[in-house]
Amino acid sequence: MLSAELDYTIEIPDQACGAQENSEGGKEAGTRQPLVILLGWGGCSDKNLAKYSAIYHKRGCIVIRYTAPWHMVFFSESLGIPSLRVLAQKLLELLFDYEIEKEPLLFHVFSNAGVMLYRYVLELLQTHRRFCHLRVVGTIFDSGPGDDNLVGALRALAAILEHRPAVLRLMLLLAFALVAVLFHVLLAPLTALFHTHFYDRLLDAASRWPELYLYSRADEVVMSRDVERMVEARLAHQVLVRSVDFVSSAHVSHFRDYPTYYTNLCVNFMRSCVQC
Repeated sequence: MLSAELDYTIEIPDQACGAQENSEGGKEAGTRQPLVILLGWGGCSDKNLAKYSAIYHKRGCIVIRYTAPWHMVFFSESLGIPSLRVLAQKLLELLFDYEIEKEPLLFHVFSNAGVMLYRYVLELLQTHRRFCHLRVVGTIFDSGPGDDNLVGALRALAAILEHRPAVLRLMLLLAFALVAVLFHVLLAPLTALFHTHFYDRLLDAASRWPELYLYSRADEVVMSRDVERMVEARLAHQVLVRSVDFVSSAHVSHFRDYPTYYTNLCVNFMRSCVQC
């Protein structure tokens, strides 16, 4: 079982996928609810991700949450090593392990760490014979995707390493900065021959299901202009896109600062995707 090595969490409600929440907060028979896959940000704990999971679980959805290891996100991807592709395949294998592969899928993707993993999910959905029949109905992007932003990436990595010894923290930050500059600036033409940057891959992704972008101009990790450029590119590909600028909330903090508004955006998007 490929998925045996994944450190994931799955929540299956008593009335999974077939219930639609009514206006009074209860559940009623109706449109089939999607299976929701949450892809966490770098260094995200399962406890953090569980808060988002509750948005969907309490509305009758099966929810799978997973966060890729930070060292793969920051170092393997920077070196052009597609280690996350293996994790993406294991994640999709979960659907077959639990015999839920026929459910409609909704992805909720956080920051660039989640986007890097999602990029390989998209590729597998298009190229892998076993996965090409999976039905995705929509994707929500929270605080991403962002193009190359070394300062923002260093901020994110520093937050992950906050409780590590100071010397180790400094060494890892310097190592990451060196790798990023070497492979994405000095050797960029060579790197491009064998590895396409995740942001560039998503600009021209073949997926056509609806997308919702939740971002903020106050984000210091992922620049708002990168998200807005992605929105424009997806619209140019005739994708049904909606974007919301929270203006003042920090990176992956939109739900914390605006819980009711954020929840309503996600739930309404989910419902519209299922009904399309």
